[in-house]
Amino acid sequence: MTSGSVAAVDLGATSGRVIVGRFVDGSIEMETVGRFLNEPIQTPGGLQWDLMALYRGVRDGLREAFRVAPDIASIGIDSWAVDYALLRGDRMLGTPFHYRDERTAAGVEAVHDVESFEELYRRNGLQFLPFNTLYQLACEQGVTDTADAMLLVPDLFAWLLTGEKVAERTNASTTGLLDVTTKEWDLELAEKLGLPTRIFPKLVDPGETIGDLLPSVAKELGGSAPVVAVGSHDTASAVVAVPMKADRAAYISCGTWGLVGVETREPVLTDAAREHNFTNEGGAFGRTRFLHNVMGLWLLSETIREWERTSGEKIDLPALLAEAAAVSGEVGVFDANDPVFMPPGDMPGRIAEWLAAHGQPVPQTRAEFARSIVESLAEAFAGAVRTAGELSGIPVETIHIVGGGSLNELLCQRTADRAGVAVEAGPVEATAIGNLLVQGRAAGFVEGELDEMREAVAAAFPPKRYAPA
Repeated sequence: MTSGSVAAVDLGATSGRVIVGRFVDGSIEMETVGRFLNEPIQTPGGLQWDLMALYRGVRDGLREAFRVAPDIASIGIDSWAVDYALLRGDRMLGTPFHYRDERTAAGVEAVHDVESFEELYRRNGLQFLPFNTLYQLACEQGVTDTADAMLLVPDLFAWLLTGEKVAERTNASTTGLLDVTTKEWDLELAEKLGLPTRIFPKLVDPGETIGDLLPSVAKELGGSAPVVAVGSHDTASAVVAVPMKADRAAYISCGTWGLVGVETREPVLTDAAREHNFTNEGGAFGRTRFLHNVMGLWLLSETIREWERTSGEKIDLPALLAEAAAVSGEVGVFDANDPVFMPPGDMPGRIAEWLAAHGQPVPQTRAEFARSIVESLAEAFAGAVRTAGELSGIPVETIHIVGGGSLNELLCQRTADRAGVAVEAGPVEATAIGNLLVQGRAAGFVEGELDEMREAVAAAFPPKRYAPA
């Protein structure tokens, strides 16, 4: 085992980071060398990502990474799933749309006119989400006819850096166009939906080299290294770094979304799994992430954004959560999975309307709103954990919460209370750690299989335990 450095590009739905990971004698040290906002833009055509602003942040971060660690052995990129750009040659055919854009409703109808959801689940194993890539592509028939490649967001950035067009398999598994059994593109389904099969690039697995930096990019960044595929769906990277015993634990990767599930060796494709809207997504090292998407901290962040917009004041989140923890008496609990909470906008108003319509107490203060959101998320998390265990046959003895939600002590405790199962929280940087570990293993800086890597994560980043009350 040797020592060395790698760089992780971690793109979230609200911000991005570049992190240098240094491996010394099997341990890992992390240094964040770049941070930048990710703010979508409402255009006449719809809600779209500001791709060039993100790319500028990535390049600035990588330039700093080469400055502080000239020996960087590789670069890995992860991001949110399902969104993409279409290319013809080396030109993008427009800016990628945001998965919250309203255009996807027409795509759902167009796809289900051709293939029922029951048949889709048999083929791709995915829960119904109206923004899955196949529904988005169904809205762009005219554009897809002229395209020769579709690149998901991490693969798009890899192409910008290397000129190579590939599709990393864990992220491709979220498109609805990857066969859940063979893990290859379902070209028969693509043809049935009227999608040209030429747009689907070669698939690669975590740990494979995508390509070296283009000479012009290397010159600007002040260094060169290959881009290596990681679990490019950020949840796939996060699950690598969950310090769990997979045969008796559940995980919650909690950020903008709450991804709640278990890790299995094979997909779970039963009627019950489909009816409970559970998804089978690809994981690193051939594992399956059997999980359910819960709305996540989007509910809280969008509520705070509305308060700040209307009041002009900055909300102190730790203070708000402390006040929420002190709220006594009953608070309303709403369905955190209700699609009414999907779009941006007046989240407090929608929560109040939902609670009133369902005979629940309506919060009167900001602290009560925050407590209602936390209780609703905890209930959704606990329910999804129970269902994941029942559907998969995994006896859940511990729930691991990683990501930003692991810092929310009230949420961790109330999830443990409602689930009746201990919660272990952390690491908060699970996505970046998983990204770095896959690269480190490919470079020879990390030894062992996935279980051993998780033991190392637990030793380096001891989780905080919350016993159920």
